[in-house]
Amino acid sequence: MYKIQTLNNISVKGLERLPRDGYEVASEIGHPDAILVRSFKMHDMDIPDTVMAIGRAGAGVNNIPVDAMSRRGIAVFNAPGANANAVKELVLASLFLAARNVCQAWDYARRLEGSDAELHKQVEAGKKQYVGYELPGRTLGVIGLGAIGVQVANAAHALGMNVVGFDPGITVNRAWELDRGVQQAHSVDDVVSRSDFVTVHVPVNDHTRNLINADRIAMMPEGGVVLNFAREGIVDEEAAVKALDEGHLSAYINDFPSNLTKSHPRCITLPHLGASTREAEENCAVMVADQLRDYLENGNVRNSVNFPDMVMPRGGKGDRMAVVNANVPNMLGQVSTTLADAGLNIDDMYNKSRGDLAYTLVDVEGEISEAVVTAIRRIDGVLSVRVLK
Repeated sequence: MYKIQTLNNISVKGLERLPRDGYEVASEIGHPDAILVRSFKMHDMDIPDTVMAIGRAGAGVNNIPVDAMSRRGIAVFNAPGANANAVKELVLASLFLAARNVCQAWDYARRLEGSDAELHKQVEAGKKQYVGYELPGRTLGVIGLGAIGVQVANAAHALGMNVVGFDPGITVNRAWELDRGVQQAHSVDDVVSRSDFVTVHVPVNDHTRNLINADRIAMMPEGGVVLNFAREGIVDEEAAVKALDEGHLSAYINDFPSNLTKSHPRCITLPHLGASTREAEENCAVMVADQLRDYLENGNVRNSVNFPDMVMPRGGKGDRMAVVNANVPNMLGQVSTTLADAGLNIDDMYNKSRGDLAYTLVDVEGEISEAVVTAIRRIDGVLSVRVLK
C-alpha cells in the first residue's frame, strides 16, 4: 500500500487514477511515499525521509525545492502541456483585449450616467477614444516554444498574424508541431525588434529574470504590447510601466498583479488565471498521478524535472531495483558487482544521467535481499535504492 499526501485540493479525476486497493491518499498522512501538490510552497516544509517522489499538478515547479530533492534522490514530476490549451486561450483573448481596447472601453461604458438617450449621446461622443486595430498582418513574437508557446504560435498564425518564435532549447518534437508558417528568430533581441506583440513562455530563473527589460522594450515598434502569462519576474514591470507612460507601449497584459500595475490604465492584470480551467486542472492531475504511479510501481520516469526520462518494460520474472546516484564514474560497475557477488543474474539494465544525477533500473533473475540493498546503499555516491517486487 502506497501512501500519498496531498498538499492542495487535487482534482478527483486525478485521484481516481490511484486505485484504493493500492493507495491511501490524504492531506494528513504519516510517512508518505509521495506528495501531490499544486501551489503549496514546499521550500520551508519538513519533507519526510519516506518520500520517494513529488508530483506537481501543473507545469512550474518554483514552489518545490528541486535541488534539495535531487540531493536526496527524490524525483520531482510536473505536467507539461496539460494546461497548454487553457493558457493559449487566455493569451489569444488578451491579444483581442489589447487590440480593441476592450477593458478600457468597458470601464468607460459602465461608468456612464444619465438616461438611455443621454448614454447614447455619450457613447457616440466617447467611442473614438477606443478605436483599435485588427490582428491580421500584425506580428506576434513568441519567446519560448514549449507546449504552450507552440500552441500560441500556431493559433496566432491561424488568425492571420505574422509569427516569429525563438527558443534555443526547442525539442525536435515541438519543432515538428510548429506550423510551417512560423518564422524562426535568432535571438530574443531579434524577436522583440520585429514584433508588435511579444509573449513570453519560459520558466523564471537567473537567465530569464527581467528577460523583457527596458532595452528590449525600446527595440519594439511604438505602440507595442507585452504579454506575460508565464511567471512573475520575467518582465521588468518598472520598465514596462515607464514605457506605457511614455507612450512607447500601448498595453501590458499579465497574470501577476502588483501595486505598480493593477490600477494602471494601460495595464490589464489578471489574478493568475492562465491555467484556471476545470479541464486544465483535471488534465494536470491525471497526468501527474499516472506518472507518480508508474514511478512508484515500476520505476519508470516520465516528465521529471530532475531525473532523466526512462521507461523499461517489466519483462523479467524476478525483482526490479531502482538506484539513484551521483553522476560519477564506476557507479554502474559497483552496482553490477554487488549483484553478481550475491549470485544475482541481471536480466535487463537501463542507465541514464541528467546533470549531476544518474538513474538505473535493473531487472534480475530472482529476489533481491535486504542485505544486497544495504550493500548498494553503502556505495559512496548512492542517494537512494528501492526494490520493486
